[in-house]
Amino acid sequence: MRYGRLWLGLATVIIGSFAVLIYYGTELYRMAPPVPERVVTTEGKVLFTGEDVKEGQNVWQSMGGQEVGSVWGHGAYVAPDWSADYLHRELTWMLDHWAVEKGAANYEALDAEARAGLRERLKGEIRRNTYDPATGDVTVSPVRAQAMAAVASHYDALFGDDPELHELRDAYAIPASSIKTPERRAQLAAFFFWAAWACSTERPGETITYTNNWPSETLIENRPSGQIIVWSVASFVLLLAGIGALAWYFAVERGREDLDRHEPPERDPLLALNPTPSMRATLKYFWVVIALAVVQVGLGAVTAHYGVEGSGFYGFPLAEWLPYSVTRTWHTQLGIFWIATAWLATGLFIAPAVSGHEPKFQKLGVDFLFVCVLIIVVGSMFGQWLGVQQRLGNTANFWFGHQGYEYVDLGRFWQIFLTVGLFLWLALMVRAIAPAFRHPDTNRHLLGLFLLASAAIPLFYTPGLMWHRHTNLAIAEYWRWWVVHLWVEGFFEVFATVVIAFLFTRMGLLRTSTAAAAVLFSTSIFLSGGIIGTFHHLYFTGTPTVVTALGAIFSALEVVPLVLIGFEAYENLSLSRVRPWVSAYRMPILFFVSVAFWNLVGAGLFGFFINPPIALYYMQGLNTTPVHGHTALFGVYGMLGIGLTLFCLKGLTIHRAWKTGVLSFAFWSINIGLALMVLLSLLPVGLLQTWASVEHGMWYARSAEFMQTPTMHTLRWMRVVGDTIFAAGIVALGWFVLGLKGGWSLEPGPDAVGRTYPVEEAAVR
Repeated sequence: MRYGRLWLGLATVIIGSFAVLIYYGTELYRMAPPVPERVVTTEGKVLFTGEDVKEGQNVWQSMGGQEVGSVWGHGAYVAPDWSADYLHRELTWMLDHWAVEKGAANYEALDAEARAGLRERLKGEIRRNTYDPATGDVTVSPVRAQAMAAVASHYDALFGDDPELHELRDAYAIPASSIKTPERRAQLAAFFFWAAWACSTERPGETITYTNNWPSETLIENRPSGQIIVWSVASFVLLLAGIGALAWYFAVERGREDLDRHEPPERDPLLALNPTPSMRATLKYFWVVIALAVVQVGLGAVTAHYGVEGSGFYGFPLAEWLPYSVTRTWHTQLGIFWIATAWLATGLFIAPAVSGHEPKFQKLGVDFLFVCVLIIVVGSMFGQWLGVQQRLGNTANFWFGHQGYEYVDLGRFWQIFLTVGLFLWLALMVRAIAPAFRHPDTNRHLLGLFLLASAAIPLFYTPGLMWHRHTNLAIAEYWRWWVVHLWVEGFFEVFATVVIAFLFTRMGLLRTSTAAAAVLFSTSIFLSGGIIGTFHHLYFTGTPTVVTALGAIFSALEVVPLVLIGFEAYENLSLSRVRPWVSAYRMPILFFVSVAFWNLVGAGLFGFFINPPIALYYMQGLNTTPVHGHTALFGVYGMLGIGLTLFCLKGLTIHRAWKTGVLSFAFWSINIGLALMVLLSLLPVGLLQTWASVEHGMWYARSAEFMQTPTMHTLRWMRVVGDTIFAAGIVALGWFVLGLKGGWSLEPGPDAVGRTYPVEEAAVR
């Protein structure tokens, strides 16, 4: 078996892709929307300073940031997109003001010709770039200054306690007095102005705005540019070409397969497994995984209900203690925590099993890391609650509270703590698995890829430390997507692929040499689109226009490997039937099969549904995004985390048969519930919002006026069906895992080697 070309191909993909990603990252630093030193009127009046904008960004972060509405389309979906909302309010105020000067009641009262004339006047004023690099000033007209003051007054009332806006706050799920002082509310409005200014102001020497004409806004002719349409079409063509090429390659390789089929062993090789102390110490990680999953699902139900009831939970005023921004933060963060914990614990379990070596003090390290994980989870969640309650200043909030960036909401101290913990995990992995390289029968290529994937997990979390308290939002978004896309969606996928290959080769179900070559090849194919594909998240976040081309092309390539995912699902299912003893692992393998299904549907179909620039132009920030998010994050990584957890728990109860009735119910409930959650609620809501976005603009698709219609209200209630079934499955899973300790999930009687256990002694210790 030749591995040199495979390793060379993987190295070329990684080095070349990161060269592109970093180069255009430096371009982003140069071309990001500038934060002005001052915003002044043509008469010389200073409205606010750049320091106010920066502090306003911190105020926004402290109240939950991207967990309360969105900015530039990134964030939560109940409240508005503040950049689109601010822009539309500013534009309509100016049009109405000019209409009154003409003697009309408002803009809509004018005839079509007069309205067209005012729109041209508005376009000239709003889209013209008045930023002066020499002074750092942005200059606005007196009438625009009045519009800015009016919009700021609206936000002062909204984030304060004005009783007239009670219903609107309820529609947005924002508590009264969420920002405590007028000064902080004024700074927040200054930040919203800057975000909207970047959406409506043309780059110097160009005819598109800093956000590539996003959001759609007919009043100033913010519409898709030519490059958005051209590169969208190119992505469709490239996707078809990639599918054809991969299908051809797959057919050729199938034709070259060795006629000597690999014969699995007659008995379970894992029966000889004697868990080491550190392997047994991972058990508590898996208890935490299930506990956090149950809590996350409960918080998800509460968060979804806020979209219906606003500030209550079936009449109970829960938002007084746990507002939407807190429950959504914890819901998204716990999802990352429990999935990551499952994978990290799997690594700690597998490493000594592969090498047959238990390093000195390995169990102590595993126990110490567990304590660190608990401190990070509890400490970061408490800090976020304090931040949203406005009990921390901007600096303290940045370090210990709520950073306001989705999926990396935890304060900087907790980020650093987690980074150190991940490197500690890597050290434990290396010292446990290193002796395996000396075994003559070890496939060093698969082992090397395993260590490479393990090293990527702490390495690609560190970009989350690259922004600071006053970093330009465009730059912070660039680094945030390194974490969300490359860490969560990228190298976790690689790590998972390698771990599954390890499990199947350890069981003798796959030939090690074949598995190593297949993993190297699939990793190269996946990363060839996955690394540069990060740019598809950054089309409209103040990036250079070339990012649109790169993001469109390489995000299409991300989908290409998924078209053959059915073969993976079929092969995994087939492996569960090759020998009678493999049926003991049927449920973990079924979860791996569901991973393949959701990879195709969630990551593939729903991912590409929103990835082309023209699609995302109208869909970014709508409920089409959580369609992809739920089916890809939970459907792929969550199912995989559960499958790995069950595999390791089986390894710790290897001599006992499981009662799988409850577990089978959990499997089908989770999958059916997830599908219904999407099909009955999230997808219809997202499609109707997209229609509204195309017809009227992003501001309308996210507005209370549209979202509180009876149809949308009914569709949000429909989510209860899927949520309930899904939650029942998660609770059943927790009950089954608890039963491994209590004994009710285990069959009493003789084990595979003839020993007999009563139920109480069969339980996992």
